[in-house]
Amino acid sequence: MAREKLKRRARGRRSPFAAAILIGVGLLATGGIYAGASAAVAATDEATTTTTQASAEEGETLFQANCATCHGMDLEGREGFGPSLNGVGELAVHFQMSTGRMPMQMHGPQADQKPVQFTDEQIESVALYVQSVAPGPEMPSSRIIDGNGDVSHGAELFRINCAMCHNVAAAGGALTQGKFAPDIMDTTPENIYAAMVTGPQNMPVFSNMNLTEEDKRDIISALLYQQEAQAPGGFTLGSLGPVSEGLFIWIFGIGGLIAVAVWITAKSN
Repeated sequence: MAREKLKRRARGRRSPFAAAILIGVGLLATGGIYAGASAAVAATDEATTTTTQASAEEGETLFQANCATCHGMDLEGREGFGPSLNGVGELAVHFQMSTGRMPMQMHGPQADQKPVQFTDEQIESVALYVQSVAPGPEMPSSRIIDGNGDVSHGAELFRINCAMCHNVAAAGGALTQGKFAPDIMDTTPENIYAAMVTGPQNMPVFSNMNLTEEDKRDIISALLYQQEAQAPGGFTLGSLGPVSEGLFIWIFGIGGLIAVAVWITAKSN
């Protein structure tokens, strides 16, 4: 009986190498997982880099086919056709192409908005190509265009710096020599920022010395708030103030009174 108990105890004992074997297996498993994860991350980074390069190459092809006629193969511009793009960067390219202003349909006082001719991916590719050749202002961070700035301060800055051209209600207005400030009630926050930074056409450039990044964020927030706000008074008549309201009253109000007077006179006769 004693010998059988000793044999059972001997069988139940662990090998002195068991702990070392378990540690080794754990290290091997950990190392394998780490190696696999590192390889996956490296493959993802390589794929991202390849995609970026492919986008820039596609952008070069699109630029040569659609833009080089006016702006030149090397972005140096052509006198009488299109300006140099050196230093404009991706922000200006995105603004001009995403609003349909470029490619320009015809020469005139300014480039009008029209239906966009390229997909978002194609616009991004051309912007990426131009940025790689002629670096300039980059796309804004998500924080600048999140719409969570100081709306009151932004509205005040807009009235001081922008309302004389775009109207206090951002409904646009006429300028000289056939030019005009466009309605920006449907403009995206990216393009509002781009207009302030790049100064397209008649728009002045607002550097950080004029308007800080926080100021620009506040203006964008105020415009986004205004875009989403409802008009409690009903039809806004373009939000152009007493001119449009007076014209409406003159045409429809007085015109209606004259029509009623003529009707009464005709009926009495």
